[in-house]
Amino acid sequence: QVRLVESGGGLVQAGGSLRLSCAASGNTFRTYNMGWFRQRPGKEREFVATISRGGTNTFLSYSVKGRFTVSRGNAKNTVDLQMNNLKPEDTAVYYCNVFVFPRPVWGQGTQVTVSS
Repeated sequence: QVRLVESGGGLVQAGGSLRLSCAASGNTFRTYNMGWFRQRPGKEREFVATISRGGTNTFLSYSVKGRFTVSRGNAKNTVDLQMNNLKPEDTAVYYCNVFVFPRPVWGQGTQVTVSS
Protein backbone atom coordinates (compact mmCIF):
# COMPACT_ATOMS: atom_id res chain seq x y z
CA GLN A 1 0.00 0.00 0.00
CA VAL A 2 1.34 3.43 -0.96
CA ARG A 3 1.44 6.10 1.72
CA LEU A 4 2.26 9.74 1.08
CA VAL A 5 3.66 12.33 3.49
CA GLU A 6 3.99 15.98 2.51
CA SER A 7 6.34 18.50 4.08
CA GLY A 8 7.75 21.96 3.47
CA GLY A 9 4.73 24.17 3.95
CA GLY A 10 4.79 27.38 5.95
CA LEU A 11 4.23 31.11 5.98
CA VAL A 12 5.89 33.23 3.33
CA GLN A 13 5.51 36.76 2.03
CA ALA A 14 4.16 37.43 -1.43
CA GLY A 15 6.92 37.07 -3.98
CA GLY A 16 8.73 34.49 -1.90
CA SER A 17 9.41 30.81 -2.54
CA LEU A 18 8.74 27.48 -0.90
CA ARG A 19 9.62 23.93 -1.82
CA LEU A 20 7.18 21.19 -0.93
CA SER A 21 8.23 17.58 -0.80
CA CYS A 22 6.19 14.39 -0.83
CA ALA A 23 7.72 11.16 0.42
CA ALA A 24 6.11 7.93 -0.74
CA SER A 25 6.37 4.53 0.89
CA GLY A 26 6.59 1.32 -1.06
CA ASN A 27 8.88 0.00 -3.76
CA THR A 28 6.60 0.70 -6.72
CA PHE A 29 6.84 4.50 -6.62
CA ARG A 30 8.51 4.75 -9.98
CA THR A 31 5.62 3.00 -11.70
CA TYR A 32 3.15 5.80 -10.90
CA ASN A 33 2.44 9.21 -12.30
CA MET A 34 2.32 11.63 -9.37
CA GLY A 35 0.32 14.77 -8.78
CA TRP A 36 -0.08 17.82 -6.58
CA PHE A 37 -3.44 19.32 -5.70
CA ARG A 38 -4.46 22.14 -3.40
CA GLN A 39 -7.52 23.25 -1.53
CA ARG A 40 -7.89 26.97 -1.00
CA PRO A 41 -10.11 28.28 1.82
CA GLY A 42 -13.76 27.79 0.93
CA LYS A 43 -12.92 26.17 -2.40
CA GLU A 44 -12.95 22.70 -3.90
CA ARG A 45 -9.71 20.77 -4.17
CA GLU A 46 -8.04 21.63 -7.46
CA PHE A 47 -5.31 20.25 -9.67
CA VAL A 48 -1.89 21.94 -9.54
CA ALA A 49 0.66 19.72 -11.28
CA THR A 50 1.45 16.23 -12.45
CA ILE A 51 4.63 14.42 -13.41
CA SER A 52 5.08 11.22 -15.37
CA ARG A 53 6.62 8.04 -14.01
CA GLY A 54 10.05 8.76 -15.46
CA GLY A 55 9.89 12.45 -14.70
CA THR A 56 10.23 13.55 -18.30
CA ASN A 57 6.71 14.89 -18.74
CA THR A 58 5.07 17.48 -16.54
CA PHE A 59 1.87 19.45 -16.73
CA LEU A 60 0.90 22.42 -14.57
CA SER A 61 -2.33 24.30 -14.17
CA TYR A 62 -2.65 27.65 -15.88
CA SER A 63 -2.74 29.49 -12.57
CA VAL A 64 0.73 28.30 -11.52
CA LYS A 65 2.48 27.74 -14.85
CA GLY A 66 5.68 29.76 -15.06
CA ARG A 67 5.94 30.02 -11.27
CA PHE A 68 5.83 26.40 -10.06
CA THR A 69 7.84 23.41 -11.20
CA VAL A 70 7.39 19.74 -10.33
CA SER A 71 10.17 17.18 -10.14
CA ARG A 72 10.75 13.72 -8.75
CA GLY A 73 13.53 11.58 -7.41
CA ASN A 74 12.72 7.95 -8.00
CA ALA A 75 15.76 6.77 -6.06
CA LYS A 76 14.42 8.47 -2.94
CA ASN A 77 10.70 8.03 -3.65
CA THR A 78 10.06 11.76 -3.55
CA VAL A 79 8.19 14.28 -5.64
CA ASP A 80 8.78 17.98 -5.11
CA LEU A 81 6.87 21.14 -5.93
CA GLN A 82 9.04 24.24 -6.23
CA MET A 83 6.88 27.33 -5.82
CA ASN A 84 8.29 30.72 -6.79
CA ASN A 85 6.79 34.19 -6.91
CA LEU A 86 4.07 33.11 -4.53
CA LYS A 87 0.84 35.10 -4.39
CA PRO A 88 -1.74 35.40 -1.61
CA GLU A 89 -4.15 33.39 -3.77
CA ASP A 90 -1.74 30.44 -3.55
CA THR A 91 -2.68 30.10 0.12
CA ALA A 92 -4.01 26.56 0.48
CA VAL A 93 -3.44 23.11 1.86
CA TYR A 94 -1.30 21.27 -0.67
CA TYR A 95 -1.75 17.53 -1.19
CA CYS A 96 0.34 14.92 -2.91
CA ASN A 97 -1.62 12.41 -4.95
CA VAL A 98 -1.24 9.12 -6.74
CA PHE A 99 -3.86 6.93 -8.34
CA VAL A 100 -3.50 3.35 -7.22
CA PHE A 101 -6.25 1.36 -8.81
CA PRO A 102 -9.09 1.49 -7.96
CA ARG A 103 -8.83 4.76 -6.02
CA PRO A 104 -6.62 7.82 -5.46
CA VAL A 105 -4.29 7.98 -2.50
CA TRP A 106 -3.77 11.28 -0.69
CA GLY A 107 -1.29 12.55 1.83
CA GLN A 108 -2.36 14.49 4.91
CA GLY A 109 -1.54 17.82 3.27
CA THR A 110 0.75 20.69 4.15
CA GLN A 111 -0.41 24.27 4.76
CA VAL A 112 1.00 27.09 2.66
CA THR A 113 0.13 30.63 3.68
CA VAL A 114 1.20 33.61 1.59
CA SER A 115 0.89 37.03 3.20
CA SER A 116 0.45 40.19 1.17
